[in-house]
Amino acid sequence: MKILIATEKPFAKTAVNGIRKIIESLGYELCLLEKYTEESQFLSAVADVDAFIVRSDKVTRKVIDAAKNLKIVVRAGAGFDNLDLDACTEKNIVAMNTPGQNSNAVAELVLGLMVFMNRNKFTAGTGRELKGKKLGIHAYGNVGRLVARIAKGFDMEIWAFDPFVKKETMQADGITVVDNVEDLYANCDYISLHIPANDKTKKSINYKLLNLMPENGCLINTARKEIIDEDELLKILEERADMKYATDVAPSNISELQEKFGLRVFATPKKIGAETAEANINAGLAAANQIVNFFKSGDTTFQLNK
Repeated sequence: MKILIATEKPFAKTAVNGIRKIIESLGYELCLLEKYTEESQFLSAVADVDAFIVRSDKVTRKVIDAAKNLKIVVRAGAGFDNLDLDACTEKNIVAMNTPGQNSNAVAELVLGLMVFMNRNKFTAGTGRELKGKKLGIHAYGNVGRLVARIAKGFDMEIWAFDPFVKKETMQADGITVVDNVEDLYANCDYISLHIPANDKTKKSINYKLLNLMPENGCLINTARKEIIDEDELLKILEERADMKYATDVAPSNISELQEKFGLRVFATPKKIGAETAEANINAGLAAANQIVNFFKSGDTTFQLNK
């Protein structure tokens, strides 16, 4: 078996060494394509591999068509909108992600952004504390659960909305559960977004929803930029001088937002939710183990295109 790591932005050396150990211990061959600059390099590299691991690299239909021997592709990370699942399915290729491996890194960033915005982006002036405030978690998955756990350490009151998680499960964690998303926004001082970007969620975070938030509301987005209606985000920030927005997925109009709203808006230069040494290693090793388990026993636990 020939396995490729294709990463425009490479894994840490420790992660690559760990992946190599897992792959080569079974007699498989490992190849590297790092810091590539052209799609043609990616297309050439996948031509004869049985499996490959990517990070945020775009696995398009063109890539899938070029990978004649491909049986499995694993996205090292939770989000998988960089994978063309339809193309994989048509070619009988298993597509996987590695859910949970980056969760703690993202959860810690959420609380960091909340503190940062509460303290006026660490500039002079009177800030606010998190203690006693209500935090609404929009989607109670791997990241959402960890955000709740960490936020409890700040003595915050945690609320959540997730129609795909049993109410009893959330209540067992000491969470106030709401039955509709409007109640979450209307009651919480802070909202942390953890929903995926799909046909139902794109632009779903809009003016009507955000305007339900109490005075001094703050929205934190470490999910996907597509879930935000950017025009309506601009509108709510214009109309409500108390609202704040922080994200690690900068909206298309970030320059305008920063120019108009200064301390009330912040975006990291690039998506950094999973950018920790620990998450980098965890996701890479998980991807390698999933490939090995697939070839050894047909394990498809994390298959996305079922």
